[in-house]
Amino acid sequence: MTQQTVSILPTVDAHIYPRGALDVLSRDEVARLRDASSGGMHELLRRCALAVLTSGSASDDPRAARELYPDFDIQVLQQDRGVRIELVKAPATAFVDGEIIRGVAELLFAVVRDLAYTAIELREGGPRNLVTSEGITDAVFGLLRNARILHPIDPNLVVCWGGHSINRDEYLYTKQVGYELGLRGLDICTGCGPGAMKGPMKGATIAHAKQRHRRMRYIGITEPGIIAAESPNPIVNHLVIMPDIEKRLEAFVRMGHGIIVFPGGVGTAEEILYLLGILLREENANLPFPLILTGPAASAPYFEQIDKFLRLTLGEAATSRYEIIVADPAKVAKKMASGIRRVRENRIAEKDSFFFNWSLEIPLAFQQPFVPTHEAMASLDLHHGRKPADLAADLRRAFSGIVAGNVKEDGMRRIEEFGPFRIHGDPGMMQSLDALLQAFVEQRRMKISGAYRPCYEVVA
Repeated sequence: MTQQTVSILPTVDAHIYPRGALDVLSRDEVARLRDASSGGMHELLRRCALAVLTSGSASDDPRAARELYPDFDIQVLQQDRGVRIELVKAPATAFVDGEIIRGVAELLFAVVRDLAYTAIELREGGPRNLVTSEGITDAVFGLLRNARILHPIDPNLVVCWGGHSINRDEYLYTKQVGYELGLRGLDICTGCGPGAMKGPMKGATIAHAKQRHRRMRYIGITEPGIIAAESPNPIVNHLVIMPDIEKRLEAFVRMGHGIIVFPGGVGTAEEILYLLGILLREENANLPFPLILTGPAASAPYFEQIDKFLRLTLGEAATSRYEIIVADPAKVAKKMASGIRRVRENRIAEKDSFFFNWSLEIPLAFQQPFVPTHEAMASLDLHHGRKPADLAADLRRAFSGIVAGNVKEDGMRRIEEFGPFRIHGDPGMMQSLDALLQAFVEQRRMKISGAYRPCYEVVA
């Protein structure tokens, strides 16, 4: 390894060998990861690898890291004794005394593993059937199994959603909730980034240590469009990169035994709408799935606004599927632990697995990837009179498009080229949507580089 001084920041050239997390790759997998053509995987691999190597970055601009490390490159080689990864002009912050930090190396191996799997198993015309609901669920299961995070142990996995751009009091609150969860032997799964995705994991580490819990799981589930803008936090010890946002969301609800939602922005609203749209379906009416919205006392107005929006759009029935608890971390943890016990009883009664919720009905409309083009955003049907589950699906897509326009490179490029998205819908619903988004801006819940410029226009 040699220290480099050509780039904007100090860099390192290195070669590393995976230890257990990534055994071998086929020639076809290696070829696809090395393919630098427009349809190849190399540029995606490079972006995701750089995000992992700059773990802890405060920027949400996916282009910032590439500007700081413009000459970074990664090559994956298959040798007789296994996989070798070559890093060229990698961020020096990922190394200590010439050696890559072990946790960073594990996350880097996970990037290579998941992109290699996706390149072969989920390619167009590949072995997976991605046109049916059952086929997509099977593909999600296959990717999670390949990542070795599906274990037949008692239900104890809590998914925590929330914003990366939260204030100090909210962040400390997520740590307190994570601590209470950890004391009760519960593991944590988040979107793997900073803020509300890091806090619960950090709190749980202390509680797990006090309880001498030795098989801790801090699972981070992301996707290529997000990881470049939200580098994994250093506590994540199991990273999974799903191929798109829909499979990422399905992985959360299939793996998780309960979900806690902390204050967040547009992405968090998208996740809430996704889950409620599924839970409000008749097929899932009797399926136990604890869902708690929580934050410190100062965040009460945020949840009141979310609750008001959900009642207006999805109806009063939606409120039966979630509970709001303010400023009481111990109560949140007790409620979640109790809810997970009911989940365990139901899984036994229904002969469903503890590690993957096969019984949950997720319709194809929630599984098909949504590409937020201007045409697709303008065609969303956001009007009253539709079934709550169907309306939730389109509301989720609207928020997904806004997330893309704010922080994902493809979406940002579309906005720069064609102007803001135009979102059509019922006047009252659109007014409520716009008010919610404006509140996110005023509360600084949409953390982006520079001044905020709305990526959408509401058309009643």
